[in-house]
Amino acid sequence: MRLITSSTKANPQSQQPPPPPSQPPSATKMSISPAKKETLFITSLIILWYSSNIGVLLLNKYLLSNYGFRFPIFLTMCHMAACAVLSYISIVFMKVVPLQAIKSRPQLLKIATLSVVFCGSVVGGNISLRFLPVSFNQAVGATTPFFTALFAYLATLKREAWVTYAALVPVVTGVVIASGGEPGFHLYGFIMCISATAARAFKSVLQSILLSSEGEKLNSMNLLLYMSPIAVLVLLPAALIMEPNVLEVFLLLGKEHRFMWLLLLINSTMAYSANLSNFLVTKHTSALTLQVLGNAKGAVAVVISILLFRNPVTFVGIAGYTMTVAGVVAYGEAKRRFR
Repeated sequence: MRLITSSTKANPQSQQPPPPPSQPPSATKMSISPAKKETLFITSLIILWYSSNIGVLLLNKYLLSNYGFRFPIFLTMCHMAACAVLSYISIVFMKVVPLQAIKSRPQLLKIATLSVVFCGSVVGGNISLRFLPVSFNQAVGATTPFFTALFAYLATLKREAWVTYAALVPVVTGVVIASGGEPGFHLYGFIMCISATAARAFKSVLQSILLSSEGEKLNSMNLLLYMSPIAVLVLLPAALIMEPNVLEVFLLLGKEHRFMWLLLLINSTMAYSANLSNFLVTKHTSALTLQVLGNAKGAVAVVISILLFRNPVTFVGIAGYTMTVAGVVAYGEAKRRFR
């Protein structure tokens, strides 16, 4: 009779060591690397910058030309009111940037001067959208570097390298060509657009001069915080005097079109978003990247506006705009190399 030992009775599997506890996935696989996070963040900022800038431009055109809301001064005032409120919330409550206080009465007067020039540039741009296609408006607006260089020289008598000035020739030539080939050319709209472009350039030069000392420098978001309420105080009486029936038409359109007030609210919010995203993109990218993105943004706005509004374009107009953008790129490169 065979003797069966306890070892032979035991289950062989019970002799195997227990499996090691399951290890959690490594942190590197679960989380996104800091470099990817930074890339995603910057990409999101650029998308916000493009969508808000192009969105407010197209919505301005729609409201002023296609919707019957022909009040560019009042529209600009709505933008400034939104910028004033949202700037205060962003800086004081959300701490997007540190609050910079105004330290003297002369500094306040300088900011008020900038605000008036800023109002002129925005109002002029909005008036031009009543009469000009967005595509041509963007072509004229691309000449900002020309006016900036002109005003900088007149204000400081500081000369740039000759190559820098030579790069501005195609900028101006391109707009002249585009003007000749624009089917929707309107002289008054063109004058307003040129005036707005010049005022925008003058404001940037004036800002660099007036707020040049270390004690008076303000970042763009704090400057917007202080300029916006002043702009509202300037634009409100201007709208009531120059656009006397604006409130009546505004209320009437609001009753006839239930989305009118919502569109105006979105439009005004996008105006602030454009300023905020521009500040953040400037902060998180290089000057060269910003220049390239800015030029591309204008081209994207032109393409989208043509698709939406179906305004006719000619080969001559496209060639002129292309020449202007090429000149702007060459000007930026010349300034970078010969500074």
